[in-house]
Amino acid sequence: MKYVIIGGDAAGMSAAMEIVRNEENPQITVLEAGHIYSYGQCGLPYVISGEIEKSSDVIARSVEEFRSKYGIDARTGHEVREVDTDNKIVRGRILHSLEDFEVSYDKLLVATGAASVWPEWEGISLKGIYPLKTIPDTEKILTALKKDVKRVAIIGGGYIGLELAESFRELDKEVRLFQRGPQLATIFDPEMAELILREAERKNVQVHLEEEVTHFTGDESVEKVHTSKGDYEADLVIIAIGVRPSTQFIEKAEKLKNGALIVNERMETTVPDVYAAGDCASHYHMLKEQPDYVPLGTTANKQGRIAGLSMMGFNNEFKGILGTSILKFFDLALGKTGLSEKEVKEIGIEYDTNTRIGHDVAGYYPGKETLYTKLIWEKETQCLLGAQIIGGAGVDKRIDVLAVALTQKMCLGELLDLDLSYAPPYNGVWDPIQQIAKRNWKLVKREGEHESN
Repeated sequence: MKYVIIGGDAAGMSAAMEIVRNEENPQITVLEAGHIYSYGQCGLPYVISGEIEKSSDVIARSVEEFRSKYGIDARTGHEVREVDTDNKIVRGRILHSLEDFEVSYDKLLVATGAASVWPEWEGISLKGIYPLKTIPDTEKILTALKKDVKRVAIIGGGYIGLELAESFRELDKEVRLFQRGPQLATIFDPEMAELILREAERKNVQVHLEEEVTHFTGDESVEKVHTSKGDYEADLVIIAIGVRPSTQFIEKAEKLKNGALIVNERMETTVPDVYAAGDCASHYHMLKEQPDYVPLGTTANKQGRIAGLSMMGFNNEFKGILGTSILKFFDLALGKTGLSEKEVKEIGIEYDTNTRIGHDVAGYYPGKETLYTKLIWEKETQCLLGAQIIGGAGVDKRIDVLAVALTQKMCLGELLDLDLSYAPPYNGVWDPIQQIAKRNWKLVKREGEHESN
C-alpha cells in the first residue's frame, strides 16, 4: 500500500505515525512545501515574547528523525500543485531545483493546513509587514525586532492578534490593535468580550474597534497605517485577520464555502481514496450537527490520527468538535466551549442563559480570583448548549468539565450531580458552574405528587 500525505505538520504526521505504529514496513511519502516538520504553531507568540527561548523549541520531531527512525520518505521543498484523482497521481514542483515531480498513491491524505489571509491593501508589500503562521514568519519578526521598533500595529482582534498584543507589550512596545468589527474575540458574546477589552486597555493596548485598515505607506519599510478613521505611525505591522484552507490544488472534492474539504467521520472526502484532516478539512460540530470550520491544533491531531487509521482500513470515527478553546491574555484566561448566543440564535433554538461572578477558591480563602461564568442551555430541556468563562486561575479546569458535560449531553440538573473536587484552596463547596445550575434548574415533580400544605 502506497500512502502519500501532503503536509508535514500536526494532522499529516499524526496520520503517518499512526500508520507506522500499526502496519509493518509501510510505504509512506510525505510532501511538505516548507522545510520544517511537526511543530507547535500555537507556541509561536511565546517565542516572540521570549517566554520560549527559540523557535526550534516548538519542533516536536525533526525531518531527519522521521526519515531515519521511522522510515518515512519525508520530503521538504515539495510544493503540490495538482492531484490527478482519476489516475491517482500527485504533481508539483521541487522549489529549490524548480524541477517537476510526480508521485503515485493508493491512499492520499490532504493535510496542508491553512494559510494566513493576505489582503490586497495598497502598501502591504512594504518591509516590516508580516503574518504569524510559521517558524519562518517568526524568525522574520524576531529579526525585525532587533532594529529600532517602538510602535507595533496588529490588524485583527482574534486569538493570534490578542496573543501578540500581549507578547509585544511584554517587550515594552507601543501596541495598537485594529478590529473591523464592534468587539474583540468574536467567538465570545459581546458582554464577555467587554472584559477582554477592559484587560487590553488596563495593559495599555490601544484598541481601535469598528475601524477598517485601508492602506500602508512608507519609503521601503512601513511607516504608517491608514484606516477609515485616521493615520497612525508604525514600525512593525502584523496581519492577523484569519486563515484560509490550503486546498486550491484539488478540484473534484466537495468543499465548504471557505475551501475546506468536506469529510465524513472517517476523514474521507467525496473522492475515493482521498482523505483530509486538520485546518484544510471540515470539522463536524456535535451541537450544530453539521460540518463546521474551527481550526485548532487539538482537532488537527485527532483528525490526523483517525485519517491514518481509516487509510489502513480500520473503522474508527471522529466524533466531532465543540470548539473548546482557551487563551491566555495578560492576567486573564479566556475559555469557551459549545455555542455562543449568536450561534444558538442562528440555529433557532429557544434558550436561556445566566452569567455569574464567582471565585476559583472558597470565598473566605485568601488570594481568590474572580471568574465570570456564562452558561447557555435549551429552554425546554435545560440541556447545556455552551459556556464561556473569563477570569484568573481555574478557568481551564471548569471549561474542560463543561466540555465533557456537553459531550455527554448533560442538563442543568445533572451538573448538580457531578462529584467535583473540593478543598478551600481549590474551590467552594459549590463550584461556580454548579452555582448557576442550582439557581436555574427546574424542579420537576414526579407524576402523582402534589405540594404539601
